[in-house]
Amino acid sequence: MKTASSIRTVACLGDQLPRKCGLATFTSDLVGAVAARHTQSQCFAAPVNDVEGRYQVSGMSLAPRLRSRTLYSYRRAAAFLNANRVDVASVQHEFGIFGGPSASHWLTLLRELTTPVVTTLHTVLLKPNAAPA
Repeated sequence: MKTASSIRTVACLGDQLPRKCGLATFTSDLVGAVAARHTQSQCFAAPVNDVEGRYQVSGMSLAPRLRSRTLYSYRRAAAFLNANRVDVASVQHEFGIFGGPSASHWLTLLRELTTPVVTTLHTVLLKPNAAPA
């Protein structure tokens, strides 16, 4: 298990400002808080875009951007995070932002990640569908 002092890279996956929603504000604030508290670590967001080119995030040219409805972008993001040896991925989950049936594209990303994942569930479905295999 990694200790706080050994964690050097944190990736936060979810909506991010300038998108105007509560989850984007939460993710942006989380990245800022972790970066301020752990100055020896790198913390960045891998934002989810549901409209191509609509949300341009400055200063993050190397971070993967998830195209909400494109399964390949989830695989590409997992490969990027694995190749860059991210120590922990923090997924900000809300069913409306991830693509696939019942937001199942994020399951592909989780299966392919080799790093520990911490997930914050911002929405819980009252009657969830069965997850695809």
